[in-house]
Amino acid sequence: MSAETTVLDVFNKCVFSIQKSVLIRRESRQDKEFHFQDWIEARIRETGFNYEVGGRNSYPDFRIVRFTEGYEVKGLAYPGRELNYDCNSQVPTGNHNGRTIFYVFGRYPAEPDGNSYPVLDLVICHGDFLNADHVYVHKNRSVKGFGSYGDIMIRDRKMYVAPTPFGLVTGLAHTQTMILSEESDISSEYKKVGVLVRKETDKLIISYMFNLKHNTLTPETIANPYAGREHIFNAWRPKQ
Repeated sequence: MSAETTVLDVFNKCVFSIQKSVLIRRESRQDKEFHFQDWIEARIRETGFNYEVGGRNSYPDFRIVRFTEGYEVKGLAYPGRELNYDCNSQVPTGNHNGRTIFYVFGRYPAEPDGNSYPVLDLVICHGDFLNADHVYVHKNRSVKGFGSYGDIMIRDRKMYVAPTPFGLVTGLAHTQTMILSEESDISSEYKKVGVLVRKETDKLIISYMFNLKHNTLTPETIANPYAGREHIFNAWRPKQ
């Protein structure tokens, strides 16, 4: 990570807002997706960095203008599903289209008493903590000719299910934590609270086949030439 980065400022604004009880505010109970994203956008706006907002199906959610960095936001209702999340048509990564990608995970009450409620805990992590592959490029594909008349198209629209930091690391509940690569330049206002090591798998999935007759999905794997390689990250929190 470059010495010039926005992540420390964004993290600071999030921590300050949580400590000052700045609440998430949803428009209505039908707002099931964008309320936490709106809260994060307000924190990015407070940093003073110019940014662009991605569309509903674009990636990442926020792109910093001056720096080649972006933020993908994932809100998690608690109690509820928190160990993994659905990645709609974009596999997690720490580098996308030349940008360093940070993921922001925040938990909030699943059944709030009203339309304003707190951020319970927050993690900002480098995308490489979730997946260190920068080579794979997601694309949707389709095949025509299906059905008895041969005029139905099958669309292969992939969805990925990835672990969250809450599913990978213990001790994140009710805290504010940054998970950054070990070479990141961190100032003395933060304390290191852990060293996290992720090890590459022995095999890589390179393709899969779906059998329409039997409704079975069969992956094809190859040996990972980097099997066992360790990716080291440090967990940071602000000094109290």
